[in-house]
Amino acid sequence: MATHRFVVLRHEPGEAGPRELHWDLMFEFGDSLRTWALQSEPQIGEEIAADELPRHRTDYLEYEGPVSQGRGTVRQFDRGTFEVLQDSTEQLSVHVNGELLQGQLQLTRDASHQRWIVLLMPS
Repeated sequence: MATHRFVVLRHEPGEAGPRELHWDLMFEFGDSLRTWALQSEPQIGEEIAADELPRHRTDYLEYEGPVSQGRGTVRQFDRGTFEVLQDSTEQLSVHVNGELLQGQLQLTRDASHQRWIVLLMPS
């Protein structure tokens, strides 16, 4: 299986930001990052509601600092590598090997198909 990079950014809102404090979960797929905004910090065994966002530039794998257009500031919460276990329109399941997060991370669309549920399970 191919190994790719991921990052979780703590995103403090700015004056122009549309969201409150959240965590950006970003997975490297090719030349962009599939991204979700999580309502809370990822923790083992805790289901977290998340919104899928447009793909982001891979620059965010290494970036910390202000976000353009007054949308706040990001700081790295965790980073590492991941392997895809399953990828479909309804679910993305990956094994993460981060500095803090270790185990299987599962993202599943909720019944309304408007949001995702994120769950980290230990290895």
